[in-house]
Amino acid sequence: MIKKDGHIHTPFCPHGTEDLMEEYVLRAIDLGFDEISFTEHAPLPEGFTDPTPDGDSGMKLSRLHSYFSSIDKIKEKFAGEISILTGLEIDYIEGYEKETERFLNMWGHLLDDSILSVHFLRTSRGYTCVDYSADVFGELVEQMGSVLKVHEMYYETVKAAIKSNLGNYKPKRLGHVTLPRKFQKKYPLEQQAGSLLDSILIEVKKHSMVLDFNSAGLRKKDCGETYPPEDIVKKAQLLDIPFTFGSDAHAAEDVGKDYDLFLRYLA
Repeated sequence: MIKKDGHIHTPFCPHGTEDLMEEYVLRAIDLGFDEISFTEHAPLPEGFTDPTPDGDSGMKLSRLHSYFSSIDKIKEKFAGEISILTGLEIDYIEGYEKETERFLNMWGHLLDDSILSVHFLRTSRGYTCVDYSADVFGELVEQMGSVLKVHEMYYETVKAAIKSNLGNYKPKRLGHVTLPRKFQKKYPLEQQAGSLLDSILIEVKKHSMVLDFNSAGLRKKDCGETYPPEDIVKKAQLLDIPFTFGSDAHAAEDVGKDYDLFLRYLA
């Protein structure tokens, strides 16, 4: 198994750091990684209004050419030292499937790698970014009536993402599948959502998808675990669902963080 970090962000991330792509690459080389994927947040679908206060969930469409060009230069600079893949983290947003498919049809041929992630939930009041902040998550809990109902909505949206028809360039990997647990220390589940997660794993297997083993939750003070946690990893292994390690680094120092845990969980 090659040593890979398949979920890395860049200075093109509007809510990240200004660390240079080269800094991310050098960090990966220092840690002995064979391959990395730059998977920046793709521009949000045409017509969709980002509900976050700063509107900074995805990069601007006008920066996409520059993003691809920057990765091409980095690939050339580090050729022979490390394999670098051009990728994007694509948002699945319920109600914007056609727009997402059009985007992928236009740009997908330039991608070596990609991730399909859910960050936004559609409620009767519009869309909410589920992982933006604990306060926003709390407002969503109040609106939905319970923490469990937020999780249920999230997992139903993930299931819709898996089943969605986004064309030939639809990502084969599913990002941070247990993201609502980011705030679990403030908003613990009243009861487990195990059956919903089990059904998601069945759909992942049925659609031959890969799961993101995302270590970012360990760096979130109200989470303290990977996405997904160990028990879900073990269930996925019983179904022979493959994983790709992803640090979800938004700063160069976070590249490869907790890779040892990935090896331990999947041993």
